[in-house]
Amino acid sequence: MRDGHTNEAPLMLCAGEALTDMIDQGDEHWVSRVGGSTWNVARALAVLGEPTAFAGAISQDRFGDALWAASEAVGLDLRTLQRVERSPLLAIVEKSEPPRYFFIGDDSADLHFDAGQLPSGWDDALRWAHFGGISLAREPLATNLVALARRLKARGVAISYDPNYRNLMDERYAPTLQEMAMLADVIKVSDDDLHGLFPGLALDDAFAHLRAFNPAAMILLTRGGEGASLFHRDGRVDARAPKIQIVDTVGAGDASVAGLLHSLSRHPERSLQAHLHAALAAGSAACLQAGATPPPPATMQPLFEQLQGDAT
Repeated sequence: MRDGHTNEAPLMLCAGEALTDMIDQGDEHWVSRVGGSTWNVARALAVLGEPTAFAGAISQDRFGDALWAASEAVGLDLRTLQRVERSPLLAIVEKSEPPRYFFIGDDSADLHFDAGQLPSGWDDALRWAHFGGISLAREPLATNLVALARRLKARGVAISYDPNYRNLMDERYAPTLQEMAMLADVIKVSDDDLHGLFPGLALDDAFAHLRAFNPAAMILLTRGGEGASLFHRDGRVDARAPKIQIVDTVGAGDASVAGLLHSLSRHPERSLQAHLHAALAAGSAACLQAGATPPPPATMQPLFEQLQGDAT
């Protein structure tokens, strides 16, 4: 596990929101859990052994303390995690399966992330940067993150993007969706995301619309229990998720992003099919535990090997 204060520059960056899920347990009992889509990806990458930083801002209260401690526990580089005197960002989860929630944080800590305050040399070794989630639909944070993505892309850093559709992504989100898709080397999107991002369009038409923004991008399309497809230029591969006993699906999409990025980074020689299997193995491993807990490699590897074996 890496020391969060090491001088080793990270190879992976995830930038966006870290928040607290307030989950309804019934009878007006609530439980808090650390979360946030881009932050979940960062933790999963760190558990997979990738030198990873999370760039974002969190509050200075008990909710921020929990996010800091959880970041430290998996070895995230903490130099890019900022703490500000603002209220925490909360996701009020009224229903878990399927998820239904809303956000509280009109002037919360996440909105005050300042890329200009990042330490000198933090990105010297950076190879990948991941963006997405509600952070790209909340101003002024969204504008700042798109500018960061644009700057990193110009330096040769590969960009990953998962829109992770939520209700606050209305028509005002369309320009951000298009620009981030055009910047991205990898896009992850679910069937539910496509229905939300392109209302009124059939799934195939919505996917074609997204792909037209950047035909050269690799796109991971997930369809829950139906499996997933990975597209790259003229290639396409499909696979079903391995059969498992699902505990819950929280964080599965974020884990699949981490699994794919880890595979692309560590095993560039792999086939498109093997990269897809890595993404599915990570997402399925996340479903074997409660909450958005990063799946350990020891859980993922047998699922990856199972998928590889089934394909031969």
